[in-house]
Amino acid sequence: MTENQARILVIEDEPTIIEFLRTGLKYEGYEVIIAPEGKRGLDLAEKGNPDLIILDLMLPDIDGIKICKKLRMEGNNVPVIMLTAKTSVEDKVSGLDTGADDYITKPFSFDELVARIRALLRRSGHKTETALLEIEDITLDTSSMEVKKNGETIHLTPTEFSLLELFMRHPKRVFTRETLLNRIFGYDFSGDTNIVDVHISHLRDKIQDKPPRLIRTIYGSGYSLNRDKE
Repeated sequence: MTENQARILVIEDEPTIIEFLRTGLKYEGYEVIIAPEGKRGLDLAEKGNPDLIILDLMLPDIDGIKICKKLRMEGNNVPVIMLTAKTSVEDKVSGLDTGADDYITKPFSFDELVARIRALLRRSGHKTETALLEIEDITLDTSSMEVKKNGETIHLTPTEFSLLELFMRHPKRVFTRETLLNRIFGYDFSGDTNIVDVHISHLRDKIQDKPPRLIRTIYGSGYSLNRDKE
């Protein structure tokens, strides 16, 4: 495990969400441990020393409220993000009252989840990725949500910003359209994968990405940031 790599324990029983989180969090450089049952998750939380826990509220054996309460009673202060389909204020308050640090409702944006993960890891003293990303003449500041090219501000939509940040954090990595859809639009997105091409085209126009392109098309696969424009 690298210095900046945090260990995240995911206690979740829905296979679709498990795979969505496993893939997305690994892309972000985290070590991911999966527990599809509450008892197994509690055991890993107590013995595996995770840096952060993503905890589903509704589990088949022990619910997330009981798991979080038990950890806090044992003096375990690991950051916990409660994940649930319940949306009522009472449910949110109940989760936070038992010691959860944050609460996110399904279906959720992966970008929002990652932002909350980074905030909690920073708060707990764990080193996280730099807020300022730079490649060639483009800079992206995740703290201010600003993108500049040669010092001039570029106005991107939230989707375009998320795509550019993903590419800049992972230069040369090839992302399939399906991965980009899941990463940007969420695991519950059921639209056409061609929407990715539309957003990439708009992003290229705004950052004046002309051949040889910074964001290149990998035919039959997807897209990749070609840092060296080979």
